Amino acid sequence: MERIINRVKIFANKNNESLSLKNKVIAYLAKYHFEVVEENYDLGIAIGGDGSFLRMLKQTNFNSQAYYVGINSGTLGFLQEIKPNEVELFIARINNNDFKLDEISIQETIIETKKETFKLMSLNEIVIRDKDLNTVKLEITVNDNLLENFIGDGILVSTSIGSTAYNLSFGGSIVYSQLHTLQITPIAPLNSKVYRSLINSVIIPENQKIVIKSNYNKNLIVSIDGTNQIYKNVNYITTLVGDKKIFCLRMNEYNYSNIIREKFLQ
Repeated sequence: MERIINRVKIFANKNNESLSLKNKVIAYLAKYHFEVVEENYDLGIAIGGDGSFLRMLKQTNFNSQAYYVGINSGTLGFLQEIKPNEVELFIARINNNDFKLDEISIQETIIETKKETFKLMSLNEIVIRDKDLNTVKLEITVNDNLLENFIGDGILVSTSIGSTAYNLSFGGSIVYSQLHTLQITPIAPLNSKVYRSLINSVIIPENQKIVIKSNYNKNLIVSIDGTNQIYKNVNYITTLVGDKKIFCLRMNEYNYSNIIREKFLQ
């Protein structure tokens, strides 16, 4: 059978551990006659922690025509499936097309301000707060139906694969990455005799449009996969899981339940 992957691009952190591991990866790739390239690659390999995987996707504009995988030289490495001691085994397997693919949804967000429109993509989540970190009031609709008038510190909207990232810190649920959902998680919601907000996450199916509007706090901080940006005079923010997907390469024995147990319980 003809090999599916031939051209590989490596995205490595600049620390000594990652650079040393990069050299080993290049040597093993050469052993199995893969070509290491900068453009027109079949597989992107991120070496480092989860941040390196996110940077790889941003640098390649979430390319749906290539495959992606992570080799963990960081700490938690939830996105980085391959351990350093598995590198040669991993490369031998891709040489034999002995792997499976995991289809991962990408979050697409439009921020409409008084003057400009911004279109953004994220793997994990977006977070919306008041510019000065004051209490924020937000109207949240799903497919043009009112979900709630939220008041609190902010709102986080995560993808399924991002459910184990920042979302988990605020009590959100873990969602299997094979489910293409968004999760609306409140950040310090305010509940009193005057105000009522949902205190639990709400999970939304793919292709459902979430619109977040503020009539009170017009200047907002929007964090996209951990990168903060202030947007002034925001009219509304629309976010959804649409048709955009990327493909992560997995070892055949990859199992999400095992990953959850290994990363959070052992």
